[in-house]
Amino acid sequence: MSATWWRGGVVYQIYPRSFQDTNGDGIGDLPGITQRLPYVASLGVDAIWISPFFPSPMRDFGYDVAGFCDVDPIFGDLSDFDELVRAAHALGLKVVIDQVYSHTSDQHPWFAESRSSRDNEKADWYVWADPKPDGAPPNNWQSVFVGSAWTWDARRGQYYLHNFLTEQPDLNLLNPRVHEALLDVARFWLDRGVDGFRVDAVSHFVHDPLLRDNPPSTKPGSRSRPFDFQEHRYTVDRPETLAFLERLRRVLNQYPGRFALGELGGPGVGGSEEGRYVSPTRLHSAYNFFFLRSAAPTPLLIQQACAEWESGHGDGWPTWVFSNHDAPRVVTRWGGEAGDRRYAELMLALLFALRGSVCLYQGEELGLPQADVPFERLVDPEAIANWPLTLGRDGARTPLPWTAAESNGGFTTTEPWLPIDPRHVAMAVDRQEVEPDSSLNVTRRLLGLRRRFAALRHGDLRVTADDPSVLLLERSIHAERLLCVFNLTADSRQQRLPPGDWQALAGQTRADGGTLHLPPYGYAWLICGSSGSAQA
Repeated sequence: MSATWWRGGVVYQIYPRSFQDTNGDGIGDLPGITQRLPYVASLGVDAIWISPFFPSPMRDFGYDVAGFCDVDPIFGDLSDFDELVRAAHALGLKVVIDQVYSHTSDQHPWFAESRSSRDNEKADWYVWADPKPDGAPPNNWQSVFVGSAWTWDARRGQYYLHNFLTEQPDLNLLNPRVHEALLDVARFWLDRGVDGFRVDAVSHFVHDPLLRDNPPSTKPGSRSRPFDFQEHRYTVDRPETLAFLERLRRVLNQYPGRFALGELGGPGVGGSEEGRYVSPTRLHSAYNFFFLRSAAPTPLLIQQACAEWESGHGDGWPTWVFSNHDAPRVVTRWGGEAGDRRYAELMLALLFALRGSVCLYQGEELGLPQADVPFERLVDPEAIANWPLTLGRDGARTPLPWTAAESNGGFTTTEPWLPIDPRHVAMAVDRQEVEPDSSLNVTRRLLGLRRRFAALRHGDLRVTADDPSVLLLERSIHAERLLCVFNLTADSRQQRLPPGDWQALAGQTRADGGTLHLPPYGYAWLICGSSGSAQA
């Protein structure tokens, strides 16, 4: 693959705790990923993204990093990681790993030193502030999960900032020495052969040095957390973030073909916010939570998302994501009770037809719905704090089902860290492998077409959203022209096709003259002209 392999590429996200257990402790591990890499390669993806596997007390399941340059023993060791990279590269897969630069665990040695006094070498590596005269926190900032973003530390006689859990103190990315330490972490993994980074929580990298209060939010919407009541003017999407991203990009440029994908999880959505981050001197690409937090898609919603990116990014390149480890699975989140295999395949076809790169979350290719995890088995602190108002994250993190007839779906030989939904077992990989029209095999055929036709990978995009039920995406490059049509409703629809000799590539529709007949949640990929046809 070329140095721009990521441009239009498909990255398969692996949540290592739930992918494959090889040592019988109920938790997935790096050897398990290596064991299953041939399956991942068979999907037709370009790369894998592995969520954190670094040493951690696991209060936030790896995103509370206690050591940046090692592997937590529950996942294996560095030799296991090196073998994983070698095996992935041998299969033609790039390897992208998470980098968590916004914060660390409170068990990280850096924080232990920083909190020990106000004048040690790392005293200003984290965000510390004196209390107000009455002992209250320095300002009104709220954490993403629950409650104040400030926690009192008696050893320093100060508060420390944490945008997430109390156990995740924020690094001070206004400090150039912190930059240097984090860039050394990046070099460590690049030297071990990784092909890129998914950079976590970019929107939360930097705080307002004046510690000004956030104003109240005036936006409508549900408010289940104190965080939702504020406009995050002084804690999210700060312009000072760009200096660090530019330094990170200069490091990446020293390793040809490497890639940086930013997670922009702040409340701001749209091109103007993200356009600052994606450029030839900063991130290669980024995704936000637009689709992860939006209502079920309509043609106008898809048009809005695409238009906002194009208007704000210029030549920047988007990455689209419908599901990940931080959001309920798309089949349930958008499909609700109607979320069956038809809906799952519709979402796959829509995701793969968008202009940009794609992140495909493990199990999305199987059409898995959100798992049902009873309250007594919840482990996610956000899910527990907000139960039962939200679906939480545990239901998207349950183990992947490999073999229907084996205990625990072939994931482990013992009780798994999260329970496996019986509905998932019935949708296991081995069952779908032998069903020609399973979600798994439809995924393979769609990704095969995406690789085959440059218009789907690199082409221009034209969105037509005139009908409130039917979305049209036209993809074109040079003489190659494709039309992707989606019925986003549970009712049958008809759609007049634009002039041209349209031939079906994928979908379960039929054409009658110039009219396309779309069943409920039906879709069609068509090509204009005689260049190649393959029914999926």
